[in-house]
Amino acid sequence: MSAETAAFTVSFPAWYDERAELETPAKGYLQDVTILAEDGSWYRLYFYDPVRLQQELEAEARSGRPFIAEPGSIVLPEVTTEAVRRAAAALWQEGFFHHLKPLP
Repeated sequence: MSAETAAFTVSFPAWYDERAELETPAKGYLQDVTILAEDGSWYRLYFYDPVRLQQELEAEARSGRPFIAEPGSIVLPEVTTEAVRRAAAALWQEGFFHHLKPLP
């Protein structure tokens, strides 16, 4: 199912160009992906791979904050454009966004 036929649209940040798309899997992180629902509500998502998530957790712990608590965080085996789109579609179908508060 494509994002466009599922009553929502996945949008990538304005800076997410072809180069960023190629570099993102190596970085293991993609911020500010938005989901726009048909009703006009929207949600911001953050994608991590397990390695980057562990690095972030270790950095937070060193600074005295031994946890990561970002609403809309999604962990993927690899952060790619296609993986983000597939995850968003699956989460949409599962009703994941019903548990999040839309952004103003």
